[in-house]
Amino acid sequence: MSEALWLHGGRVVDPSQGIDASIDVLVVDGVVAVLGADLAVPEEARAVDCSGLVVTPGLIDVHVHLREPGEEHKETITTGAAAAAAGGFTAVCAMPNTDPPVDDPAAVGFVAAKGRRAGAARVYPVGCISVGRAGERLALVGEMVDAGAVAITDDGSPVMDSGLMRLALEYSQSFGIPVADHPEDLGLSATGQMNEGLISGRLGLSGKPNAAEDIHIVRDLLLAELTGGHIHLQHVSTSFGVESIRQAKARGVHVTAEASPHHLVLTHEAVEGYHTDAKMNPPLRTYEDMEAVRAGLADATLDMIATDHAPHHYDEKETAFADAPNGIIGLETAVGVVLTKVVAEGVIDVPTMVERMSCQPARAFGLPGGSLTEGSPADVTVFDPNANWIVDPEAFVSKSRNSPFIGWELTGRPCYTVVAGRIVFEA
Repeated sequence: MSEALWLHGGRVVDPSQGIDASIDVLVVDGVVAVLGADLAVPEEARAVDCSGLVVTPGLIDVHVHLREPGEEHKETITTGAAAAAAGGFTAVCAMPNTDPPVDDPAAVGFVAAKGRRAGAARVYPVGCISVGRAGERLALVGEMVDAGAVAITDDGSPVMDSGLMRLALEYSQSFGIPVADHPEDLGLSATGQMNEGLISGRLGLSGKPNAAEDIHIVRDLLLAELTGGHIHLQHVSTSFGVESIRQAKARGVHVTAEASPHHLVLTHEAVEGYHTDAKMNPPLRTYEDMEAVRAGLADATLDMIATDHAPHHYDEKETAFADAPNGIIGLETAVGVVLTKVVAEGVIDVPTMVERMSCQPARAFGLPGGSLTEGSPADVTVFDPNANWIVDPEAFVSKSRNSPFIGWELTGRPCYTVVAGRIVFEA
């Protein structure tokens, strides 16, 4: 039994109920007991003064890499769950591109069990689409779902076989789960190091053209339309991709899509100087692409924000740009980056941010949470929208330090993260 919590004096923002008001939240026995003013609070309840703070349903990140099993020198399920909690996330979905891949029920069960033992953010396993992420044979989808998988994806290995993707979209409907895809045509991009454009030419780096992502997005949308399956498009980064999703939604295609914080605030100019912490896949693109992603987030073409948290050991990034792996960490900077560079710049407001970082991820992936309705799991995020801080890699809870935001001055930071009524992070 968890302690009773009285979160009082804060601004409660819960788009799932249309709430944006100065009210209190009482948590008892791991669930939301009641919201309102002048609450009857049990004597034993811990009082948490939220004056000047924003209280929201727990933030959910549907796209993180926890690296376990196989690459524990980069991150573990325990450290990743703790980093998530420090970033204000009460739940994360763990990608299956581990070594070995999470492509069977035993591996799914391992991730789920380790996540429970971590005692921080909830960890939901995601299984592979194909055996070994090889893109040839459908994995044991039903058995993985029974073991706790909430979605399937081959993640960094895009499913190039359209027949296999069709089969996955058809079969997944029996289990009510999304099929997530990393949209990339490897025939166009396999040797690319960054966005194809003027900067790649000047730096002498091979490029990944927008078309590599665009072609794959259109393919996936057409297959979702054909099958009626739920396609979830990961880290959309191109203007054409955003518009294609917008049109598909207008036609009634069952598609959800995510934007990553880095694609909302950075362009390929960040690679100047061969900055390996700006190397990711999909790559940072042009200003026009960034603006399209921001517009897509604002009008709900892109349903949610997901960090694509991708830890790498420092010596893997401290190398020639062409040899460095793709990816950055993002769990601990997401709230600050979004508040500072997306909300403060008027792209979205705070309620929309909460919708995109809590309510919609829960709905799209069928997860508990995303709401502070009475009786719901007491997963709560409390953040200070006015806290000024500088991103210091030495303060990261994550095992890795590969962030393009190091040294940035940000405004807005998590103060408390509550999971099942228990405070798992306190600033």
